[in-house]
Amino acid sequence: MPLKHSFPPVADDDARVLVLGSLPGDRSLAAQRYYAHPQNQFWQLMSPVVGHDLVVLAYDDRLATLRASGVALWDVVGSARRAGSSDAAIVDIAGNDIAGLAARLPRLRAIAFNGGTALKQGLKLLGGKADTGGPAIVALPSSSPLHTIGLAAKQPAWDQLAAFLSEPLAFRG
Repeated sequence: MPLKHSFPPVADDDARVLVLGSLPGDRSLAAQRYYAHPQNQFWQLMSPVVGHDLVVLAYDDRLATLRASGVALWDVVGSARRAGSSDAAIVDIAGNDIAGLAARLPRLRAIAFNGGTALKQGLKLLGGKADTGGPAIVALPSSSPLHTIGLAAKQPAWDQLAAFLSEPLAFRG
């Protein structure tokens, strides 16, 4: 099985929400773009969260809009072996330093995990604790086309991210 690598993080210092996927699928890796599979619902799910139709934008404009809205992107898996794009096939995982990234984001209010694999691996990387006294941990239904519950069923969970973007920053000292 080929060794596959995640992309660099997309994050500005003023990010308030960090959305973490598992590992880019083959379509995304080929395009060198986050969530490039045309049936992945990520951009649709994030559009109401940031108040902009991300789907109609060019990729670089999508990323710029996320950053301007206070959203950062990355993956929990830095590298792994996987045949195809299914999270269930991921083996030999080396994690990304998500705790280190989170520590460098002083306004971070929430770490959101896009799907069960991202949540499971991400919590391991954060020391296995969902309540660390730091940013809120948010479990999201996967935006992947393999998670077939439908956009309407996924949207309410994703919509909760908007509150972390609009709430005033609480003192973290």
